[in-house]
Amino acid sequence: MLQILASLAAAVDGFLAAVLVPVGIVILLSGLDDLVLVVVCLVDTFRRGRYRDAIIGSGSFRPEKRLAIFVPCWHESAVIGKMIEHNIAAIHYQAYDFFIGAYPNDDPTLDIVRELEPRFANVHLAVCPHDGPTSKADCLNWIYQRMLVFEEDHGVRFDAIVTHDAEDIIHSDSLRTTSFYLDSYDMVQIPVLALPTPWTQFTHGVYCDDFAEFQIKDMRVRGLMNSFIPSNGVGAAYSRKALQRLAESGGNRIFEPACLTEDYENGMRLHNLGCSQIFVPLRRGPSDIVATREYFPDTCTKAIRQRTRWVTGIALQTWERHGWTGSLAQRYWFWRDRKGLFGSPLSFATNLMFGAGCATWLCSLLCGQPWVLLQQHLPSLLLMGTFVLQMIHLGARMFCVSRVYGWLYAMGVPLRVVWANFINCSAALRAIGRYGLAHWRHEPLVWVKTEHAYPSRTALFQHKRRLGEVLVGSHYIEPGMLDAALANQPAGMRLGEHLVRLGLINEADLYEALSLQQSVPAGRVEPFQINTKVARSLPRRVIHAWKVLPFRIAEGNLFLASPEIPTDELSHELRAFTRMALQFQLITPANFEELTRSLL
Repeated sequence: MLQILASLAAAVDGFLAAVLVPVGIVILLSGLDDLVLVVVCLVDTFRRGRYRDAIIGSGSFRPEKRLAIFVPCWHESAVIGKMIEHNIAAIHYQAYDFFIGAYPNDDPTLDIVRELEPRFANVHLAVCPHDGPTSKADCLNWIYQRMLVFEEDHGVRFDAIVTHDAEDIIHSDSLRTTSFYLDSYDMVQIPVLALPTPWTQFTHGVYCDDFAEFQIKDMRVRGLMNSFIPSNGVGAAYSRKALQRLAESGGNRIFEPACLTEDYENGMRLHNLGCSQIFVPLRRGPSDIVATREYFPDTCTKAIRQRTRWVTGIALQTWERHGWTGSLAQRYWFWRDRKGLFGSPLSFATNLMFGAGCATWLCSLLCGQPWVLLQQHLPSLLLMGTFVLQMIHLGARMFCVSRVYGWLYAMGVPLRVVWANFINCSAALRAIGRYGLAHWRHEPLVWVKTEHAYPSRTALFQHKRRLGEVLVGSHYIEPGMLDAALANQPAGMRLGEHLVRLGLINEADLYEALSLQQSVPAGRVEPFQINTKVARSLPRRVIHAWKVLPFRIAEGNLFLASPEIPTDELSHELRAFTRMALQFQLITPANFEELTRSLL
């Protein structure tokens, strides 16, 4: 048995020795290519000092530009309502409207958006004239047409549009930052980052690593090399000048319907049309990095599905449509964006080769024989060079991840890289096969749907405006009075309660502000509005412990009144008693006591 094992190991070692040199040369060249980005970043850092962005403080008294936020949807009924509710409550900006695109054959999404329109005056439905799915670009084009009709009907004009997806968390300062840069640029790209998840979620962790490295290193070098800035698909703003240029050059099509990655295409188109572009470098706001956040796929299958679309659009479609035209810098970035077609499978192959080499080494120990691979005349300088370059790339990736998620999370990068290689390899091979099959069959490539999830209420809390900001912004209290109250706030006492005790606001004002902050309806509930049977559907211990009182059932929804902000823990507790959708309404503590006394 050991003899068979030794023979097999020797055969594997012979194969590895034969392919190591050509593979090593390709890996070395690719590693040198990656080293260029690190060197450019370091040189720019030493030349200009610490990498900093212009400070956009509260003292920047510039009038807000009117922005139209486009949100294309296909089967997004599970997330679009939460997305709108949260972002309207969190955004620290006034002059904006949401235009949500949906298809006639997507009734659940249409129903949700139609429910949102009467609740929020700045939310508008844009129905595509044909069934879906088509492409994301096609949906965006019809949203644009709906915006033009809205402008004509209401006598307004938007200064720019901003693209977002149905799962996005828009930073409270994102639109203000966008408006600031639109004074000087035709296209503004806000950073996009994955929401942090436990380190055990390897697939989502790959997105955390990829976006941190791409936003901090790659996008920065693109700007330094005067290449085109690809839109990230979300958080991308286009000025009216940019929209006009795109329309004139594309037969009135702002987004190219045939493209699966219209964001990448538009970045290149605008650069070639002479429009100025900027990727806003990462900077920290009062509580977090100013960036669009979202959850990305957390399973291997979903990740491969999404990345297949990215590879198909960025590498294959763009290659077919534009070849290798443009400036030297543009052609260089074409190379970097397309080399994954062979680089991703090769990277995964090297992982397998490394594993095979470790296995044959163990076999040699078990059999008591010399390791055959060690006896081969391999170019040590080549292997050492590839190893050093890989360590530099790994270190740069860990540094980028540490800037966003901390060093503890960055320590997991070496493990996640192997998993990333498998996902990217699968996506590249699937994209090549899918693209080739579509061409052979003469079929169009349609919107490949990725299932989206929206963060829980607890996860969203850090992205909401603080209560003090809402109170000052809505003129419930003067800034100086708030500062004085904060300075004397007793430990353990909530700010709202403290302000009420000081007589600076009343309970009604507090709950109106909480309603704005949390995007939860607020208002008094009268005892006669309570359905007694519904109210007694929860045990008394639950009502008293959680301070929540069910009072009505309508259209499959259970309506509950509470003086407390609803939490994920409360929703989990209530799931033991009902499977209906939960709709909360904030009421004052006095109103809650009145209701419970009258019923219990």
